[in-house]
Amino acid sequence: MAKHDLGKVKSDYERDGYVSGIELLNQEEANHHRQKLESAEANFGNMHYKSKIHTLLTSPLELATMPSVLDIVEQMIGPDILLYNTTYIIKEPNTPSHVSWHQDLTYWGLSHDDQVTLWLALSPATAESGCMRMIPGSHTKGVYNHEATEDNTNVLLQGQTVQGVDESQAVMCTLNTGEASFHHGWTLHASMPNNSNDRRIGLNVQYLAPHIRQTKHDLDTAMLVRGEDKYNHFGTDIPAETDLDPVAIKRQAELEARYIEIAGQA
Repeated sequence: MAKHDLGKVKSDYERDGYVSGIELLNQEEANHHRQKLESAEANFGNMHYKSKIHTLLTSPLELATMPSVLDIVEQMIGPDILLYNTTYIIKEPNTPSHVSWHQDLTYWGLSHDDQVTLWLALSPATAESGCMRMIPGSHTKGVYNHEATEDNTNVLLQGQTVQGVDESQAVMCTLNTGEASFHHGWTLHASMPNNSNDRRIGLNVQYLAPHIRQTKHDLDTAMLVRGEDKYNHFGTDIPAETDLDPVAIKRQAELEARYIEIAGQA
């Protein structure tokens, strides 16, 4: 695995609102974690867009808490880190699923923007398979107006879309298997359909600084993964110790319903 220049990661992130092409896993390691996911799917069903998946499966928990990942996240939000959510985002081969231009933080109800998202490729994310596209510097422009849309091919809960984005500014964030991007919650990003013959599988992980709180209610949960939490604004998620524990399955369903309730409100 490549050694990361954390100073450059920090400066590029602050300038552009994202960094991309960060090697986190080699091919063998990434394939192992893909196999863990697909084994779980064989027993549980499709894992696409299931929230808090680190409370249900050990693989995403392991990936989200790798020291190499947390070292990068620390450059972006500081030494105290909460793991807020983990989600597999999966586009099946030759399907129309896409993600419209949007900013992550628009509907999350969080009090501050000391937040960063990891997107880790467990299969190639290419132009053909619908990799993410970013608008560099858009995280500094404030909140864009989002319109809820009726589009059942849009992965987003409300089809929330920023209209009129200048496509000429978009940068393709292609990722080899095992590579990752990190982006700020106000960075405009989108992705096109998967026109390849393989699944496009990404693990999406959100991290918060502990001073952030949920403004919509006091039921939200997170998990401290580095440093300390002096604020205790969140309930504590229970990490997966085994895969698909029946108690964890029930609890994850409740957590997912709560997340949808949060993210589905303006």
